[in-house]
Amino acid sequence: MNSYSKIQPRKNEVFGSYTTRPFYLPIKPDNSTLRRSDSSDIVAETPSGRSSLDDASSSDSLIDSSLSALSDSEPSSKASSPEPFCQEEFSKHSDFFWTYQEEPHRTRRMQILKAHPEVTKLCGHEPLTKYVISAVVALQFLTAYLLRNAPWFSLKFLLTSYIIGATANQNVFLCIHELSHNLGFKKPIHNRLFSIFANLPIGIPYSASFRPYHLIHHKHLGDASLDTDLPTALEAFVLQNVAGKAFFATFQIFFYAIRPMFVMRMPFTYIHLLNVLVQLVVDYIMVKTWGVKSLLYFITSSFFAGSLHPCAGHFIAEHYVIDAGHTAFAADTPPPETYSYYGILNLFTYNVGLHNEHHDFPFIPWTRLPLLTQIASEFYAPLPYHNSWTKVIWDFVLDDKVSLWCRVKRGVSSGSDKCISAGKNIDAAKTVRDDDNGDEIIESSLREKKVQ
Repeated sequence: MNSYSKIQPRKNEVFGSYTTRPFYLPIKPDNSTLRRSDSSDIVAETPSGRSSLDDASSSDSLIDSSLSALSDSEPSSKASSPEPFCQEEFSKHSDFFWTYQEEPHRTRRMQILKAHPEVTKLCGHEPLTKYVISAVVALQFLTAYLLRNAPWFSLKFLLTSYIIGATANQNVFLCIHELSHNLGFKKPIHNRLFSIFANLPIGIPYSASFRPYHLIHHKHLGDASLDTDLPTALEAFVLQNVAGKAFFATFQIFFYAIRPMFVMRMPFTYIHLLNVLVQLVVDYIMVKTWGVKSLLYFITSSFFAGSLHPCAGHFIAEHYVIDAGHTAFAADTPPPETYSYYGILNLFTYNVGLHNEHHDFPFIPWTRLPLLTQIASEFYAPLPYHNSWTKVIWDFVLDDKVSLWCRVKRGVSSGSDKCISAGKNIDAAKTVRDDDNGDEIIESSLREKKVQ
């Protein structure tokens, strides 16, 4: 099969697929609902949890027993409550999508493993990654050297920073993303150390801080209190008009850098210290030998990479419910939480556009994600996807039906340990799990957050 020739679903087929083959496991009993938290009108009912899982065997009985035990252990008053578990500031006046359901990727992973057990052979590290990023880092240093005498506020400097620098640094960002999943080298420490090298063209230390937050984003997708990829209610409230959305799209790199410090702080480790020291030493040597313009090229490229740049569209495209304002959800149709993109920009971004595939199998490296799409095409073809990251940015800013409110959140303040435990038990029936590349520092921070 051609890589993506079959992935052309019609709009009226996309959402219908969720009613015939739901990928969501209800954490609460069957009467739980998906709703916007400011309205008494139900946006969508959760699937009953039966359909495609009814005909399964061993792993399915494990799911049923886990969910049954979970349901029996919770008071009925909580089960029937329509309010989200976790109330954050402004949440009663917000327009986020709230759900009580398990995130869809674990469920779909189990179904794919059952239908195509050979996909486990796609997991593992990719040696090509270190050669690609070494070439990109070399390109950035060469360009910084050539621009060492160019005026910062000149067409030559800014266009080079936007076209070459931003594309290269977006590649750097997403190489660090690959390495955070230990997909570059066999040993985790080698991935962390090489991330520090890949970080150099960014100009500021970033790689050590990114890893723990990103792993939590995978393990607790949509968790209102843990997933720092989610906009806060304050951000969504202040930036909900066109000007605010344009500001967010232009400076989104700063939001992703600053937001985690307010949502969940991680301990400062020796890897963070090494990341800071190496970056400062290299920046100092470069400024002393080539001049400050070379460092400004790195910083400007990083800013453009997270601003109004085509490759930066993936930040919004991955998890914002862009179709929410245009498509009427069926009674048992939850909105998709993750969207893929199958366009040419994947060539520059380690196939990060295949985002449903990546969340389903975070241990499959970028070179083999297209094979997963082909092997499990019956699972991915019905899902909604984006044709253009540029159009995503355009629609996000100018469409009044799309805003920072268009994210699915799940509350966890009651029974969070049981929910997480159920997820682990479900995945224990298989070999590929979300928490395999976590560490004790991340787990300790999560426990402290739950106590708070």
